[in-house]
Amino acid sequence: MEVLKIMRKLSLLLVIILAFSLVATACSSEPADEPEAPAEGEEAEESGEATPEDQFVTILTGGSSGPYFALGGALSNLINDKLSYANSSVESTGASAVNSTKIGNNEAELALAMNNVVSFAYEGTESFAEKGEFKNLRGIASLYPNFCQVITVEGTGINEIEDLKGKRVGVGAPGSGTEVDARNILEAHGITYDDIDQDYLSYAESVEQMKNGTVDAAFLTSGLPNSTIMDLSTTNDVVIVPVRPEMVEVLAEKVTFYTSEIIPAGTYDNEEDVYTAAVKSILISNSELSEQVAYDITKTLFENLQAMRDTHSAADHIDIEKFNEGMPIPLHPGAEKYYREAGVLE
Repeated sequence: MEVLKIMRKLSLLLVIILAFSLVATACSSEPADEPEAPAEGEEAEESGEATPEDQFVTILTGGSSGPYFALGGALSNLINDKLSYANSSVESTGASAVNSTKIGNNEAELALAMNNVVSFAYEGTESFAEKGEFKNLRGIASLYPNFCQVITVEGTGINEIEDLKGKRVGVGAPGSGTEVDARNILEAHGITYDDIDQDYLSYAESVEQMKNGTVDAAFLTSGLPNSTIMDLSTTNDVVIVPVRPEMVEVLAEKVTFYTSEIIPAGTYDNEEDVYTAAVKSILISNSELSEQVAYDITKTLFENLQAMRDTHSAADHIDIEKFNEGMPIPLHPGAEKYYREAGVLE
């Protein structure tokens, strides 16, 4: 009996010792290793890094009849299709000046705009003198030439820019890059708004009023071809008024981004090439957009260029080798990261 009691006590003691041993081991052991990062390519995100969740990407464009709206829509579709975390949509606006202001105020994530207007916004000059500078603007990519197209129809007697004096002229929507170009081109030729009857009209409005005979000529700055001009050419004989190279040189003395370009024969049933001025369309964001999102958007754009080109021929000019051509603002770090990886930026 005594032997049995002793054995029970020994068993209890062994249980207690074992329990203390397990607790001591757990307390003294090293913490568990962090889970290993997924191998490159696993959990497919575009850059192999963690990505944001539920990222909204609003793309500011221009009038619904212009290339900005078409290309912005194509990019929005690509973002929705390729980036699992993103929800993208487009917004039709008055274009460059409006877009630069909204991006500067962090009211959207992306915008298409002309580089001269973006420069004004960044520096707080021209139409941005009262609003002040937007130093938070960042570049994503330089896209394609925007041709300053001055158009009229047969019978107006307008063949040169100087002939616009005393005429009713659509100068672009308020706050648009087209309107800035209209003022600059007129000024280079010694003409001000005091010399014309200016009307602040969108592309579609200008063409409609030209059909009705209430506007004699119009400025439309866009890629080639512009659908509203093509529409006009189906009912009227369109005349493209030249902006000659020597006048582009005068323009460039004031705004360095203007270059001399040619609207090729046959673009709008024009029999000959026509000289004009051009600026560059660019894709912009601001410093608030995360580096990861900017990287993914830049990569999505350049790795799916054919979808953009299938949407509008202006995208034929988009070239990764020219990603920074005419860019008047600092590149976004996310875009810069992609260009380094792509080997086009040292």
